[in-house]
Amino acid sequence: MYEYAIAWEWLSFAVRWLHVITAIAWIGSSFYFIALDLGLVKRPGLPVGAYGEEWQVHGGGFYHIQKYLVAPASMPEHLTWFKWESYATWLSGFAMLAVVYYGGADLFLIDRSVLELAPWQAICLSLASLAVGWILYDLLCKSPLGRNTWGLMALLYIVLIAMAWGYTQIFTGRAAFLHLGAFTATIMSANVFFIIIPNQKIVVADLIAGRTPDPKYGVIAKQRSLHNNYLTLPVIFFMLSNHYPLAFATQFNWVIAALVFLMGVTIRHWFNTTHARKGQPTWTWLVTVLIFIVIMWLSTVPKVLTGEEQASLSPRQQTFVDNDHFEAVRDVVQGRCSMCHAAEPVWEGIARAPKNVKFETDGEIAAHAHEIYIQAGRSHAMPPGNITEISPEERKLLVAWYETTVEGR
Repeated sequence: MYEYAIAWEWLSFAVRWLHVITAIAWIGSSFYFIALDLGLVKRPGLPVGAYGEEWQVHGGGFYHIQKYLVAPASMPEHLTWFKWESYATWLSGFAMLAVVYYGGADLFLIDRSVLELAPWQAICLSLASLAVGWILYDLLCKSPLGRNTWGLMALLYIVLIAMAWGYTQIFTGRAAFLHLGAFTATIMSANVFFIIIPNQKIVVADLIAGRTPDPKYGVIAKQRSLHNNYLTLPVIFFMLSNHYPLAFATQFNWVIAALVFLMGVTIRHWFNTTHARKGQPTWTWLVTVLIFIVIMWLSTVPKVLTGEEQASLSPRQQTFVDNDHFEAVRDVVQGRCSMCHAAEPVWEGIARAPKNVKFETDGEIAAHAHEIYIQAGRSHAMPPGNITEISPEERKLLVAWYETTVEGR
């Protein structure tokens, strides 16, 4: 069992690392081509069918790039396809989902205080949501509404908000954010696999056969690429969010997710406008900062908004160990956390204390007071899926212990 736990931990690390590498490749090439496309300049003397060109310098050399809206007059001898970055990112991301969340469903996927599910049920819901998401999105794009790009994006935003709320009603907060990222990334990668690349292949086939390609295939692919452009940054946020419980494990996490999508739009709007040489809309950064401030507030918003009482506070003049709450806090931490956070964890599948954090002595608990406050007090990140059933009153106790100690110093 010990060897199995170690091997599984390294497998998790490996697929996560692979996912990061492939995501960098996909996002990097995507951002490059968006900037290139927006920066194209129409100049006299361009070849027939060429829309624009761009001169660039990098690595000591000059590059001369021309874009054809439909296709050049003849097929070039060598053609580089940018598709494997997208496929590898999705496949490695799904592998990580399977290893971490399906393999550890009881800890990371299921929160029985949210919804009582068996692991197989949670996994089936996860898989179904990814498939249904793509089918719904694709149908919307192909419907009459799909002719209105911005109206379609507004409707897509509503769908994403609904999914954000829905995921938080099924899974742990951490898994909800991860799934929202996977839901969005599935749409993006499927756009490449089912629409963009097949449309480009039709154009190539027409060229080889001597036919004039239909420009509609390029228009459709460009619309899907635009969607991918605006969805990229939120996906990155959701993939990183599992390290920040104040984002995923607080009461208004689905509202935070909705606001993250708006930040993705404001940031990309600045870059897209700048690359297109249409000015620099600095107002987008102000809006982004204001949205982020709202997100920060929502992560620690007073419970008066939800009708719950706030935790009572004690005198401020004590250290963590000497605080009046400490004995009760120690009982909570050792009773709810020590099965994993110990020199010899007793929880099945845990070979060593996560991040080497142990709560076996007063000093160890005091040394990690801030982490306890964030992970189990202010948010519900720990215990994972509330597997040890820590109560709301116990979380309030952890908050009161930390806050009264800090304020009393």
